Amino acid sequence: MKFQPDTMQAQSITGYGTGWVAVNGEKRTSSVLVSAAGARIDWNCARFEDLTAEHFSQLIDLDPELVIFGSGERIQFPKPQWLEALFARRIGLETMDTQAACRTYNFLAGEGRRVVAALLL
Repeated sequence: MKFQPDTMQAQSITGYGTGWVAVNGEKRTSSVLVSAAGARIDWNCARFEDLTAEHFSQLIDLDPELVIFGSGERIQFPKPQWLEALFARRIGLETMDTQAACRTYNFLAGEGRRVVAALLL
């Protein structure tokens, strides 16, 4: 029996480690937004403490049905008021550490979901 590797139509996170992720093989060392639809945008936020509602509002332009928020090396939940714009448009958000967010994003993007990973590095 011959095996064929799964191919993914969406861009994928091809590697990660402390302080970096690789998106389609391109290594990133700063926080990034990754959309299954193809967007790869620098997320202008270096630390969880620097996040504001504006950081989450900019995700709306990527038209996701779900946002996977990678909060860094440990899980840190965003303040509810930061998420009001997403929730008003019925966009879901799941929070996890960044490495778990990478794996979850790949799984959902591989299923063809309109998912965005918002990754703090």
